[in-house]
Amino acid sequence: MPRAVTLIRSAALSDVAEYAYAATAPAESRLIFLAGACPLNEDGSTAAVGDYAGQASKAVENMEVALRAAGASLRDVISTRVLVASSRQEDLVAAWQVVRDTFGDHDVPSTLMGVTVLGYQDQLVEIEAVAAVLDA
Repeated sequence: MPRAVTLIRSAALSDVAEYAYAATAPAESRLIFLAGACPLNEDGSTAAVGDYAGQASKAVENMEVALRAAGASLRDVISTRVLVASSRQEDLVAAWQVVRDTFGDHDVPSTLMGVTVLGYQDQLVEIEAVAAVLDA
């Protein structure tokens, strides 16, 4: 099935970033705006307390559930924003590596941000995403 998302790279920009610098979707695509995916278990408790990579993994897992409910998958994501409750770069990188590895070669434009606090008790990571699909 054809995908709506086209990733855009530029030889005029650094290749150090581990993601495409832009992405497009055709006008006829349906956009899906996801709420921030949090590292919450089904019972509402926070998963992987104190573990940035573990929380990133659970947040991605929850994002995949929300995408499926909207008729999409990770391959349909057009951009992400990864929020990490830390001022330490290594904590941001620990969360980012999980997201990057999960997306693989579908390396959508992304922003990685350190924030002071997130909404749930013991929450360290949240992932925002937008997806685009072509409805059959």
